[in-house]
Amino acid sequence: MKQEAFTMSLLLDYYGSLLTEKQRNAFDLYYNQDLSLAEIAEQEGISRQGVHDTINRTEAALLQMEQAIGCIERAGHIRKAMDMIRACAEALSSHEDPTVRKNAESILSAVASVKE
Repeated sequence: MKQEAFTMSLLLDYYGSLLTEKQRNAFDLYYNQDLSLAEIAEQEGISRQGVHDTINRTEAALLQMEQAIGCIERAGHIRKAMDMIRACAEALSSHEDPTVRKNAESILSAVASVKE
């Protein structure tokens, strides 16, 4: 359940601006604020079933967006590539050739500037 909540929060971070305010708010309260369906229903002035339906439709919409656009998957690939680049540059930073060391430091600097 924790991984699902993390994934849903991540989806909300990436695609939340594409949702309605009602969807965004209910989803945030449920996944990020850890409120129950009943608590959200009381706060929003709607039925518990209405909250449940909103959250289920929002989950489906967010998953569909990720399937179509793929921002989270792409970010994961980029993160792995950056880790590999960093590891290789760190290995080269102790090379005996000063030009290689300088280039390795430039690469490490560039990687650090791209960090999320």
